[in-house]
Amino acid sequence: MPAVELQPKSVEALEVRASSALTGNSWQGASFPVENFQGYTSAFGYRRSPSGSGGLEFHRGLDIAAPEGSYIRNWWAGKVVKVSQDRLCGTSITVESGAWRHVYCHMKGSVETANGGRYFIDRSGGLVVWEGQQVPAGARIGRVGMTGRTTGPHLHWGLKYGDNYVDPAQVLKAMYAQQPSNVRQVGQRLLQPSRSQTSWWKRQGQRTIDY
Repeated sequence: MPAVELQPKSVEALEVRASSALTGNSWQGASFPVENFQGYTSAFGYRRSPSGSGGLEFHRGLDIAAPEGSYIRNWWAGKVVKVSQDRLCGTSITVESGAWRHVYCHMKGSVETANGGRYFIDRSGGLVVWEGQQVPAGARIGRVGMTGRTTGPHLHWGLKYGDNYVDPAQVLKAMYAQQPSNVRQVGQRLLQPSRSQTSWWKRQGQRTIDY
């Protein structure tokens, strides 16, 4: 599945609520965030804990499976406000685009410092991204890995509008609704799990992912 990309453009601060932003004319510069898409493995919202405890937890993003090493593309033009490593999100990048923040977790690579600044580096992937750097929509910013809390290679993609988390699947639906009909049809198919994906999730007990 090729990344859904259009020409990069600057992002202006949005002055509408998240709900109306999802259906507004705001998505023509956006990019699908993963190359070599395989499927969606954990949706936004409550789910059984991947730790096996049997309890429920709130999953604050959308997990998108792809082969390890697949490139991750920046969803929307903006500024890198954070590069980080922790036990849950693993190696991650956070980008700010006006009122939106988008986070990319479980990437290959590491975070290092130099000359008083912090940067993400994936040497084998040929990628370096600095905090404070501007990145266009569709730019390759990382690769799918298994850092942090994860049971398989995937991207955890989280979105916030202002102080509120937003379901990335709803954003993708709004994006595809504005694409040409042939791209929109592909997008609609991708948003529905296939029979084989559904069976695989059931075999895994839906404990396929992460943070």
